[in-house]
Amino acid sequence: MLRAIVRRFGVVVVAFVAALFALGAAAAEGDYLLGAGDVIKVGVFQNPDLTVETRISESGEITFPLLGSVKVGGLSIGAAENKVAAGLRDGGFVMKPQVNILLTQLRGNQVSVLGMVGRPGRFPLEVTNTRLTDALALAGGPLQQGSDIVVVAGIRDGKPVRFEVDIAAIFLDKSGAQDVALRNGDVIYVHRAPTFYVYGEVQRPGGYRVERHMTVMQALALGGGPTLRGTLRGLELHRRDESGKVQLVTPQLDDAVRPDDVIYVKESLF
Repeated sequence: MLRAIVRRFGVVVVAFVAALFALGAAAAEGDYLLGAGDVIKVGVFQNPDLTVETRISESGEITFPLLGSVKVGGLSIGAAENKVAAGLRDGGFVMKPQVNILLTQLRGNQVSVLGMVGRPGRFPLEVTNTRLTDALALAGGPLQQGSDIVVVAGIRDGKPVRFEVDIAAIFLDKSGAQDVALRNGDVIYVHRAPTFYVYGEVQRPGGYRVERHMTVMQALALGGGPTLRGTLRGLELHRRDESGKVQLVTPQLDDAVRPDDVIYVKESLF
């Protein structure tokens, strides 16, 4: 009985230490930006009365003794320390303030995963090196109808940015350079996969996902191929050009299929 209690207590201690280590690692990252919901402990050397542990508000502010409201949201920990120190110094409250901020809870950093995923929603960034694949895994991964191209939108260096990432290329590229490092407020969107359509004298007319390097022959195979009354002679392909107009072309079986292509299989006259 005693051994079981000790063993259980040891597991709890290990988990607690691991959590503290993760918080410390996150705080040590220079590019970590404080956000609403983060809990920080602010201390001033040799001024214990100014020690405060507080949660950053939705507006990105904290209430600090002598200074009142101080906006620290969007700042790195070092920048927030300098801002509090400048306020104490410029206000004449402390001559040479040495401010230290410790991040005790990460709650503010979140990313949104939307579109064709298993569980769309908002997810916390548990650590500062969270990657695109981590967020997609939290959201249940792309659905079968989801596109291989994922859009990541966010803010970098105060400017809006937009990335288009090929999910398959992340794993095919050994360097992992395309696995984007996420920041607070990033939005990940998985669009519906591009679709082509096949109709006429085919076994299973309808819309299908455009696979990589798909040919007209492969597209027809997805539709089950021609019926007994169908023929591959005189295939018709309706395709939009760059101006948006639909063009009628006669495709070859090894031609590549494009999104929104419509393939028509005629009835054999003989």
